[in-house]
Amino acid sequence: MAKSPTHHIPWGALGPWLALLGACIFFATQSDRFLTGGNLSLIMQQVMVVGVIAIGQTLIILTAGIDLSCGMVMALGSIIMTKFATELGLPVPVAILCGIGVTTLFGLLNGLLVTRIKLPPFIVTLGTLNIAFAITQLYSSSQTITDLPSGLTGLGTTFSIGNAEVAWGAVLMLVLYALAWFVLRETAAGRHIYAVGNNAEATRLVGIPTQRVLLGVYVAAGVLYGVASLLSVARTGVGDPNAGQTENLDAITAVVLGGTSLFGGRGIVLGSLIGVLIVGVFRNGLTLMGVSSIYQVLVTGVLVILAVAADQLSRRGAR
Repeated sequence: MAKSPTHHIPWGALGPWLALLGACIFFATQSDRFLTGGNLSLIMQQVMVVGVIAIGQTLIILTAGIDLSCGMVMALGSIIMTKFATELGLPVPVAILCGIGVTTLFGLLNGLLVTRIKLPPFIVTLGTLNIAFAITQLYSSSQTITDLPSGLTGLGTTFSIGNAEVAWGAVLMLVLYALAWFVLRETAAGRHIYAVGNNAEATRLVGIPTQRVLLGVYVAAGVLYGVASLLSVARTGVGDPNAGQTENLDAITAVVLGGTSLFGGRGIVLGSLIGVLIVGVFRNGLTLMGVSSIYQVLVTGVLVILAVAADQLSRRGAR
């Protein structure tokens, strides 16, 4: 089998890094507050939820799939954790495991529908997005869950490095990226994910269990959405049934900006981390400049189109 593409970082992979650097330089010239330790640590806290979701989304997109349900599944997980801990009185670790268990079940459901019934991932996850949203609203009665035990918000606490306050949740996000990078680069499972994304039929013919690989990817993504649920609760201090409205698109945006191809089989997970930071830096920098949030959405849309266009042109050039 050909060597994994992760061992050959293309020059195009430098694009996201240059975009992040350029954005930092630009916003540093526009606001004295941008490069302060406090503001940079705030950006890390703001992106940690989407950052973890983007890891799962990266795994799925590498297999030439997509997951539209990730934000709503994350919101459901946060409601399960908070209600189980506050209303049912379950110990915090048990409540957290229940929340992650539910998000994992959604990942399993997505995977089974894609692999067993051969439904397109776009349709499957569009359906589970609505299912997760409805369950979240019904179970929470559309009410925010408050008065949480401290154990649920522990990852939102910070420690000091110089004049910056670093959240433990941001540290966990970076650890998960390092773990995902290792798995994709150094393990057979990682190479199989790339192979399925490049050509699923050819991969099956050489004896790799493509259905099992796909199912494993969706289940792993579900686990990551559960971790993102905990980070969301830790960051906001509540269980919010209206969370997750934009996280799915933000995660896809970050993955695309990070250089992972929407056609599958190409990309690196660390690129998604850079994509998450690009989105976070733009939103933070535009906020410091006093730019309306609607223009921030507009800029994000333009960035996505540019990234997808670059990917398409790159694929044409490679033929």
